[in-house]
Amino acid sequence: MADIYYVGVDVGTSNVRAALVRHTGAVVGIHSVPITVSNPKPDYYEQDSNEIWQAVCQSVKAVTCDIEEKSQIQGLGFTATCSLVVLDKDLEPIAVSPGKNNFNIVMWMDHRAKQEAEFINSQDHNVLKYVGGKVSLEMQTPKLLWLKKHMKNTWAMAAHFLDLPDFLTLKSTGQFSRSLCSLVCKWTYMCDEQTQGWDYNFFKAIGLEDLADDDWNKIGKVVLAPGTQCGKLSAAAALESGLSESTHVATSIIDAHAGGLALLAADATSKKNLIGRLGLICGTSTCHMCVSVDPIFVPGVWGPYYSAMIPGCWLTEGGQSSTGSLIDHIIKSHPAAKECTDKNVYKWLEGILEEMADMNFVSSPTYLTKDLHVYPDFHGNRSPLADPSMMGMVCGLTLDSSSKSLALLYVATLQALVYGTRQIIEQLTTSGHNITCVLLCGGLSKSPLFISTHVDALGTMTKNMQCLKRCKLTRRSIKTSCMCLNTLCKVVVMMMIRA
Repeated sequence: MADIYYVGVDVGTSNVRAALVRHTGAVVGIHSVPITVSNPKPDYYEQDSNEIWQAVCQSVKAVTCDIEEKSQIQGLGFTATCSLVVLDKDLEPIAVSPGKNNFNIVMWMDHRAKQEAEFINSQDHNVLKYVGGKVSLEMQTPKLLWLKKHMKNTWAMAAHFLDLPDFLTLKSTGQFSRSLCSLVCKWTYMCDEQTQGWDYNFFKAIGLEDLADDDWNKIGKVVLAPGTQCGKLSAAAALESGLSESTHVATSIIDAHAGGLALLAADATSKKNLIGRLGLICGTSTCHMCVSVDPIFVPGVWGPYYSAMIPGCWLTEGGQSSTGSLIDHIIKSHPAAKECTDKNVYKWLEGILEEMADMNFVSSPTYLTKDLHVYPDFHGNRSPLADPSMMGMVCGLTLDSSSKSLALLYVATLQALVYGTRQIIEQLTTSGHNITCVLLCGGLSKSPLFISTHVDALGTMTKNMQCLKRCKLTRRSIKTSCMCLNTLCKVVVMMMIRA
């Protein structure tokens, strides 16, 4: 019997990754292609949907090039950042900031819509109850309102507004559908055990009632659960990607939520096993995911979202807007960064810290920062303060510009991020969650010091909490969200590389 394969594609902030996976779960290969992030002015972050689609096709072709019979590849699934894609009636890109350019995506990390978010929150609508009491300027409704106010030509020309994961399934199938995950978590789409749909009164109150025209066609009238089949590859997409038109395409899921699903579901045998787990998806930002059987409302923390990640469960989503990007900023802006000759800068810095710990007769590098402190909200606070105007701070700087100085600043930043996680857990616990286990995936989880710092900071919160150094499937995570589909639309949402 010939092998059966699936392809998962993850569009992150700065690159596109594709993975080829056997039906047994074995990862055959991975290919990554960088993509452009445009930062035309402070707080503006944009991308080009055509470039992203080309990178998707390039990475898929590369990872499947050794499979001669493409019909063996039975399923294709996507995860991506929750960024806003704007298209005209011919599905061509429309610029999202002044000037002639190809950038038609307002990225998840874009903070231009601060005033619009404040206005929406001033309405105190019931919808806001399901986003922690305040809509974030990282969500789509403030960005849509910003476009309507500041880009009138774009607004008039726009025929479709999509989350980036839904744009990818549209390009793959030619079919318009939206993922429940994206709409519930980022678009203020309402969903509970009995009903789901758009709240017209909310959109009217914030000045976006025109989006209700044609049965909400511009932002989504066909809504599907993540992992369900949304079509097969179109002829054009099959030609561009090198796959077969027989390939099934799954409804997408947001990248962090794919990681959350993998962490919370790892080795779980029932829904009961999911409760109490907190998954940290650590990339450019960090998302803190946990689920509950009943809705739990947590001030300053997004959700609860019904069936947005795990069917039949309510998702609560905390987060830190800048984590991996903050560490990169701290490192790259330091004079000693150029001294690193190791491809793995984290390994280099942690080696320096171990030497410093030995010289100072302390058991861990974490004891070296008693005079150096970082406040990590360099890009605002997502949770639990829900204040995008927050700024970062470093206290305890000296004239030292050596690699040792950089190493100390690095570990102080790690500690600051972990204390931010502790603050989120405290808010979750106060509101009714009982967190008993913390699991991590993503780039930062490759750092032993990052893991051990979590153990130090979180392990004292409760005797029952386990901050795992290595979850069995977590150490190296591929957030490919391989939505593997056969004739029964069976879903394999995440394939992991075992450590």
